[in-house]
Amino acid sequence: MRYVSVRAVLLPALTVAVLTPPAWADRPVPAPGPTPASPVPAVARTWPVGVHPLVLRGWEPPATVYGPGHRGVDLSAPAGAPVRAVAAGRVTFAGRVAGRGVVSVDLSGTDLRTTYEPVTPSVRKGDEVGPGDVVGTVERTGSHCGTATCVHWGLRRGGTYLNPLSLLPPWLLHRGPPRLLPVLEVPLPS
Repeated sequence: MRYVSVRAVLLPALTVAVLTPPAWADRPVPAPGPTPASPVPAVARTWPVGVHPLVLRGWEPPATVYGPGHRGVDLSAPAGAPVRAVAAGRVTFAGRVAGRGVVSVDLSGTDLRTTYEPVTPSVRKGDEVGPGDVVGTVERTGSHCGTATCVHWGLRRGGTYLNPLSLLPPWLLHRGPPRLLPVLEVPLPS
């Protein structure tokens, strides 16, 4: 009888111990966000495509590492359009990932990496690029932008995704198309 009472106590205790996850078990990991102590320097000197392309989808940081969001911006661009490096750097990847062309560039003098996709690369790993240098052309692939073709432009610092638009200085980010002003006729003295 005494054996049964010990068993009645130990069995539930062992069941709880086995089924309860230990303190070191995986917990939801918050999404890494920008570090306030290290802002993104506005080192870009050009847009990746066009002069001031339409942003089809903006940067939407995810709430968790694997959560939904948009880890870059989608810029409207026709298939075959040149894709340019926004700043000086070294190409760290130029190839295909999941059927799409990708170009990644480590930006000089920073701890930042920018990526462009879907792009048919015209550069190779290790190439040095300057601001405005062509790194490839927009691919005509099934676009994640719906019926429009676009370039997904991303920015990372280590494992943290950042808003690539923060690379653009205000004069480039907010500059609109050129406008002609009326010419005023000023009478000349006679």
